[in-house]
Amino acid sequence: MVREKQQFGQYMTPKIIVDFMVGLIEHGKKSKVLEPSCGEGAFLDGLHAKGFKNVSAYEIDKDILKNRVGVNNSSFVLAPLNETFDVVIGNPPYIRWKNLEEPLKEELSHCDLWNRYCNSLCDYSNIFIIKSIEQLNDGGELIFITPEYWISTTHANSLRNYMLQNGYVKQIYHFNETPIFEKANVSLIIFHYIKSKKKLKTVSITKFFSKKKMTQVDIENIKSKNSENVECFEVPQFKENSRWLLVDEKSISDIENFEKACKKKNRIQESLFDEKDEYEMLGDFCEIGNGMVSGLDKAFQLTDDDFLNEKEKKNVIKVVKAKNITSFVSEKSTNYIFVNEPISSESDFSEKFPNFSKHLVPFKVNLKKRYDYGRKLNYWEWAFLRNYNLFASSQEKIFVPCKERITHKDRFRFSLANNDLFPTQDVTAIYKRKTTQESVYYILALLNSYYVFNWLKSKGVRKGDIVEFSEKPISIIPFRKIDFSNENEVKLHNQIVVLVKNFIRSKENAIIKKIDECIDQLMR
Repeated sequence: MVREKQQFGQYMTPKIIVDFMVGLIEHGKKSKVLEPSCGEGAFLDGLHAKGFKNVSAYEIDKDILKNRVGVNNSSFVLAPLNETFDVVIGNPPYIRWKNLEEPLKEELSHCDLWNRYCNSLCDYSNIFIIKSIEQLNDGGELIFITPEYWISTTHANSLRNYMLQNGYVKQIYHFNETPIFEKANVSLIIFHYIKSKKKLKTVSITKFFSKKKMTQVDIENIKSKNSENVECFEVPQFKENSRWLLVDEKSISDIENFEKACKKKNRIQESLFDEKDEYEMLGDFCEIGNGMVSGLDKAFQLTDDDFLNEKEKKNVIKVVKAKNITSFVSEKSTNYIFVNEPISSESDFSEKFPNFSKHLVPFKVNLKKRYDYGRKLNYWEWAFLRNYNLFASSQEKIFVPCKERITHKDRFRFSLANNDLFPTQDVTAIYKRKTTQESVYYILALLNSYYVFNWLKSKGVRKGDIVEFSEKPISIIPFRKIDFSNENEVKLHNQIVVLVKNFIRSKENAIIKKIDECIDQLMR
C-alpha cells in the first residue's frame, strides 16, 4: 500500500519482490544485515522468514513502525558510521530535491557524504546508496530496488563513479513499465552490488516486459529466464564517467560507432589521458522548441471555417497534432482559433470576432479554469505562446511527438512540416539554423534513421518504454556533420536529399531502404 503521507518518499514493497530480493543474498544466514529504511517491516519479515536473525534497521517515521526489536527510529542519513554489515538490502525512499521538505534538506546539508557526492539535482535515494556502501564490509552485498533514472542521468555521475571505485555491479533486473508499487508510475530496477577491490568483467542484465501487475509466476519466469517476457544478456562491466546502458553488446557497439562517426573534427586533446569522444550535437545545428499550449484544445479546434468572416479567417492557424505525425511526412492538420492581437475587453472581442465568440462561449467556464502561467488569461487567449516567434518563421521544419513509445518500433516519427504549420504542446519542432549547410531533408533522414533510434532508445530520456522529445533531450542527439570539402560526402548528402523528396512525394517504401544505405555509408 502507498501511504497518504509521502514526505519520506515511502512506497511499500510487495512481498513477492521482498522474497525475490532476499533470495539474491549470497552471504550465509549468520551474516550481519542492515535495512536502512524499513517502512512497515516487509524486508524484516522476509529476512527473518529466510533464517536471517542478525538484522538491524532504521525507520525515520515513528508513525509507521516503532517499538520493534532491532529497529532504530531515527535518520539513517545522520547515523554514525561506526558499524559495518555483510548485507544491506531494501527499498530506499525516492524524493527529488525540489520535493524534499525543509527538515530533510537541512539534514542533508549536514551530511558529509551528500555534500561530497551529490547536488541539488540528485534524488534522496542517492545518499542511501552511498552511505550503505560505506557501511559494507569488504565483499559485502548491496541489494536495492530503485527507479532506473540515476543509472543514466548526468547529475548522478559522481554516485556511479563512487560505486565503481568501491566495487562492482553484479546484476541488474530491469522491470520497464511493469507496475510494482501502487500509484507509482516509474520504471524500476533491482541492482545487486558487491563492495570489493576485485572486479567482475561483466554485468548480468535481466529485463522483464509486462504492463500487468507483477505475479509470483512472473517472478519464477524471471528466475528461470524462461519466458517471452524475459530478456537476458551480459554487458562489459560499467566504466567511470559513463552512463550505465542496459542494452546488449551489439547495441552498445552501434551507439559507440554512431558517436564516433559524429565526432568533432580537429578537437584538441587536453591531455595524454583524455579519451573522451566529443561529438557534434543536433542542438548546435538546429533550433528546437516545444509546442504552444492552448490549455483546452477542443475549445480552439475548428471543424468548419465556412461561417467565419474575413478577419476571423486571418486569425486561424493550421496545427499538427502528435497523433497525425508519421515518419518523414504528415499531411493532416487541424484549424485552430488563434487571436494574436490586442483585445481591450470581452465586448471588443465579441465585436471583432463574433463567430469565434459564439464558438468559444460554451467552453468559457473550463477555459477560465486553465493554468494561467502567472498572468491574467482571457478565455479567448492561448495559455502559453512559448516559441511562437520561432514557429511563425517562414521556413520548413521538422515535427516530432513530444513523447513516443518505442515498443515494436525501429524508427521514430520525425516529420517534415510546411512553413504554415504550428505545433501544440504534444509536438516539438526542429528548425535548422541559418548557419547550417546541411539540408533539412538530410537532417530529417538522419533523425528517422536506425542510428538515432538506437541512440535515443539507450541514451535518451526514458520513462519505461516511452522516450521524451523535449528541447534538451533532442538537442544532445549526435549529429553527422557533412564535410562539404569532401566530394563523396557531398554526393551522399545530395543523394539523401533527393531520395527523401522522392519518398515524400511517392510514399514508396523501397526508397526508405536506399536512404538507410546512404546513411550507413556516412557512418563508416
